[in-house]
Amino acid sequence: MSLRGVQLGLRVWEFVWTLLIMSLVGNMINEAFAGNPSSVNYTMFLSAFSMLSLIYLVPASFNLDWALHPIIMLGVDVLNTIFFFCAAIALAAKLGAHSCGNSSYTSSNEITNGSHNPSKRCKEAQAVTAFLWFGWAGYMASTVVSVLLSRSSTVNMRGRSGSARRPARPSMSQV
Repeated sequence: MSLRGVQLGLRVWEFVWTLLIMSLVGNMINEAFAGNPSSVNYTMFLSAFSMLSLIYLVPASFNLDWALHPIIMLGVDVLNTIFFFCAAIALAAKLGAHSCGNSSYTSSNEITNGSHNPSKRCKEAQAVTAFLWFGWAGYMASTVVSVLLSRSSTVNMRGRSGSARRPARPSMSQV
């Protein structure tokens, strides 16, 4: 399987996790009556950024000519990798590893507090945290593939541009 095929598979993987994250966080935000902590809002920003970048990355993965330059694709992958990593750590740290059935925990936790159903919001936040790590793994692998694709396309570009710019020079016997 080629690197482009692997890259397309990773784009589908990233889209699925981004869609799940966006829908769960959107539901968390919709059901809150007392506002949302910054980590939840950041996670929503992350999912919107990831969706917008996938609008660029999916066609660019089909055809590298649409990528404008392979380094742009690599930069977007690196940004998504960093954003997913930060969101996964922030949400996991704020949520803590507790049981969602513990009402004293859910009423005092910053993430679950402020919802009509804190136990449900806790389970959604735990699912989002897991999905963030899956998305991070996808973007991390995609970053590696983007590095490999950018290196191979740069070599191809050098080979083509070097021979296309200079006309063939005559050899010494022809002079």
